[in-house]
Amino acid sequence: MVKAKYQNVLDLGEKLKIQNGDVKVDGDKLHISGVANTQYDKDRLWDEIKASGGENPSDIMADINVADTTVYARHTVESGESLSKIAKHYYKDPMKYNAIFEANKNILKNPDTIHPGQELVIPNM
Repeated sequence: MVKAKYQNVLDLGEKLKIQNGDVKVDGDKLHISGVANTQYDKDRLWDEIKASGGENPSDIMADINVADTTVYARHTVESGESLSKIAKHYYKDPMKYNAIFEANKNILKNPDTIHPGQELVIPNM
């Protein structure tokens, strides 16, 4: 029953390609572990856990590590996006677009010009 309650978390883990994933049920508690690619992926898993179990769930134990701690996320630009839109998505603040621009000066020359398909580093803040 507890596994079914958190099935959305397990599905997200598969979608995010969590490495070394392990899921065990011990009585009425679910134990999950694995390695997320970035901190953003780990945060998404925790948000999904909280959506199912509340702010401090007692029926799940999650041990999620992060493979790449040098960045918050990696983002592939899609048509119609801007750095401020991307900043709003990751940081909830469009004005933090300059941090993304600074972290990607090796491929960006102007913060107002990005192209679909470019892979951007989303820095830790």
